[in-house]
Amino acid sequence: MSEIELAESVGAIGRDEWDGLVGDGSPFLEWDFLVSLEQAGCVGASSGWEPRPLLVREGGALVAACPLYVKGNSEGEFVFDFAWAEAAHRAGLRYYPKLLVGVPFTPVAGARFLVRRGIDRGRYARLLGNALRELCASNGLSSVHVNFCLEDEMQWLASLGFLPRIGFQYHWRNDGYTSFDEFTARFRSKRRNQIARERRSLASEGVTLEIATGDEIPEAVFPDLFRIYRSTVDKNPWGRQYLNARFFELLRDRFRHRLCVVLARRDGALLAGTVNVLKGNALYGRYWGALSEIRNLHYNVCYYAAVDHCIRRGLERFEPGAGGDYKQMRGFDATPTFSAHFVLEPRLAAAIEHHLERERAEAASEIRWLREHSALKPRGS
Repeated sequence: MSEIELAESVGAIGRDEWDGLVGDGSPFLEWDFLVSLEQAGCVGASSGWEPRPLLVREGGALVAACPLYVKGNSEGEFVFDFAWAEAAHRAGLRYYPKLLVGVPFTPVAGARFLVRRGIDRGRYARLLGNALRELCASNGLSSVHVNFCLEDEMQWLASLGFLPRIGFQYHWRNDGYTSFDEFTARFRSKRRNQIARERRSLASEGVTLEIATGDEIPEAVFPDLFRIYRSTVDKNPWGRQYLNARFFELLRDRFRHRLCVVLARRDGALLAGTVNVLKGNALYGRYWGALSEIRNLHYNVCYYAAVDHCIRRGLERFEPGAGGDYKQMRGFDATPTFSAHFVLEPRLAAAIEHHLERERAEAASEIRWLREHSALKPRGS
């Protein structure tokens, strides 16, 4: 018989138990990453992210779970519902707190219902989905949001009355390239020449790039990673500092084997860098920052160096994160992302459902157009 429970935190669950469910899935779902957020104080009641992972046990053994948070705001989610909260406020409805299944501050898709290998994923996803609905209703919460889930999870939740939502990001796929030049050969000459100029421009500025992964990353680099992250937050008026120096220390101690950093230097001085995460056949771009402003530094550090690394290592894809239409012209194609939303109040739910119907149609049309106008020529053309 299945027993469903709420835990106080991911840290209250054994690492091997939790990671046994994650398996080959997203690195951002792993115990080390989620617990580092907790222990650094990046998540917690004061941040608007109160961890309450939802668990399913059978005979005492953990067989399924989802990373659940009680949210007091809509910050750091990247599937934006600020307009929904405003609509609720205008209607005299309380929108916060709400429930959210996802990874804090991390717009990366992956399984949101973690299920022990060899058992029916759909059954346990629906079991957890129903439990989320009941938690929402019994606690007087406004809604449940399952962000950046897999497409089949969105469909399972839709059968329970959750509202499906579709967005998109730009991802790079390795089409069997053996070199960066072979990749750029897929572009039309104007774009290919532009990329070549952007790459050469760093050398003309005396800038060199270095890439290191795992234990290859020098110890002295780690304090700089937080500086890099902070530089982007501080420069942007909409920036939010969700992470702190302690979190980056914990990444060094626990998550180093997953890290891939790209650093730009001139005469030994650090100019910029990015922190990527590597697992299986995928590379994920996460934290970028520049301490000096140099033309084309961003494209080289964040995209070209990472793509070159993927080609050299035989990785299948690179997901650089949310936003950035400029990625499309550099060989990153539109890839759909999925989420599902349960809204308790019927009138608000009806209004959001109507909005999402239009949004899904617009997203599908835009993805189709972007793919038809990919910067990459078909093979052999």
